[in-house]
Amino acid sequence: MDSGLILKYFPEITAKQQEQYAQLAELYPYWNQQINVISRKDMDSLYERHVLHSLGIAKVMGFLPGEEVLDVGTGGGFPGVPLAVMFPETSFHLVDSIGKKIKVVQEVAQAISLQNLKASHMRAEQVPGKFNFVVSRAVTQLKDFYPWVKGKFEKRSGNQLPNGILYLKGGDLEQEIAESGLAVQQYFLKNYFEEEFFETKQVIYVKG
Repeated sequence: MDSGLILKYFPEITAKQQEQYAQLAELYPYWNQQINVISRKDMDSLYERHVLHSLGIAKVMGFLPGEEVLDVGTGGGFPGVPLAVMFPETSFHLVDSIGKKIKVVQEVAQAISLQNLKASHMRAEQVPGKFNFVVSRAVTQLKDFYPWVKGKFEKRSGNQLPNGILYLKGGDLEQEIAESGLAVQQYFLKNYFEEEFFETKQVIYVKG
């Protein structure tokens, strides 16, 4: 496991951010032994399949200082934790319906001193407040996901894309997108990352 992969694609990150990403190599194996949040076979590819994959969203969207981002179904903290490191002046609220996974997120965030992240054991529908963006990673089909977060978006938007959903998905999504009835923009991660893992991965954007 090598955090240098992050520096390869994000050479502008600070020494502090490099250190925060590097710490994940010890924290996730430790916590994964207590509470399984990442498949065992994926642990050796933590940076490629989890951290860098999460940061695919950062290639599509540069979150602004003061913006609020909700990560729905975060599991062990993806994509929220890597994004919170990348955008320290943006606030991230990570939620999951499984409490023990949120415990892992809280422990990891505390260990790397993430001041801009909070994690809560709740379902998306229960989350109060409004957000600029909702992020998530392959939690469910788009047609099922959208109703969970509909109405959770701030009206005012100052970013390059209007407030909305940034959803990490993989595979052939033509049918899923059609069934959702949503107007989407697709960003293919193979255009940003050269590793084979990203060949079929994309970020789906839906206006809020």
